[in-house]
Amino acid sequence: MYDAVIVGGGFAGLSAAVYLGRSRRDALLIHSGHSMAKWEKDVQNYLGFPEGISGNDLLTRGFAQVRRFKVEIKDDAIHALKRHDQDMFELTGAATRYVARRVLLSTGLTHVPPDIPGLRECLGESLFFCKDCDAYRVQGRSIAVIGRNNEAAEYALGMLAFSSKVSICTDGRTPLWDPAHSGWLAEYSVPVMQRSVRSVSHDAGRVYALNFDGGESLATQAVFTTRGDVFHHDLAEQAGAQLDEEGQVVVDNRMRTSVPGLYAAGCVTSANCQMIIAAGQGAIAGQAINRDLFDESLRRHVLPYHRQAGPVQRPTRPEQRVL
Repeated sequence: MYDAVIVGGGFAGLSAAVYLGRSRRDALLIHSGHSMAKWEKDVQNYLGFPEGISGNDLLTRGFAQVRRFKVEIKDDAIHALKRHDQDMFELTGAATRYVARRVLLSTGLTHVPPDIPGLRECLGESLFFCKDCDAYRVQGRSIAVIGRNNEAAEYALGMLAFSSKVSICTDGRTPLWDPAHSGWLAEYSVPVMQRSVRSVSHDAGRVYALNFDGGESLATQAVFTTRGDVFHHDLAEQAGAQLDEEGQVVVDNRMRTSVPGLYAAGCVTSANCQMIIAAGQGAIAGQAINRDLFDESLRRHVLPYHRQAGPVQRPTRPEQRVL
């Protein structure tokens, strides 16, 4: 039985693994290699990298750091999670079953690109999902926001701080933003196009035009989209954890879910989906899990203690302890 199993190898999971490893916990990190960080070719807002760094490089560094602190890492896809009693979770992977006292879900989310031919090839190059992450990168360029709700309107309005050439494309759908947002778009003269987008013209992922049905085109150098996110909450739901109306796992300030012993961190929660925020939540979760296990060991009189030239020992009864 592991002290803790972490499901997900993004920044929340890696950060938690570092903290648990440094706490000398018997921890396991399970990942399937699908972190969205791989989409980011130039991360400019992760503290400590003033020249920027790719998401892949950040992940590589994170896994190396986890290995340094002796946390076991396995490549597997967990498809089932059950809580058997107050002190045991069972996780089922593709070919292996795992048992743990505590579980951290850092399974994240997936941004959904618009279903427009040619647009997916622009991921990380000129198609973006996060204004806070990438608006700075495209300042001064012509920007198109694809969407039709209040969030899309706010993206377009926020982009005006970075470019004077911002427009919204609803891709053939009726706008859903409220009167206040409609008024702001009119006040700041943000063009709104409701025609369907037939395709995207790009050069090696660098977009230069949205092509509409009917033959017209809109010249643009960057596209932001707010189509929606898919939260990977299936395991949390199986274990009985509370979800909010958007499908995010509900956690408290120690990353605890509504299920005792089950934690969640990163983009699968309601946190702003930023790499550095996910890493911070992972650190909080790692510390909280370690403290939870420590408190339990005191209650059960099985506190781990260190012997010279030996690993952590776990006495089964207080009177067996050698002093």
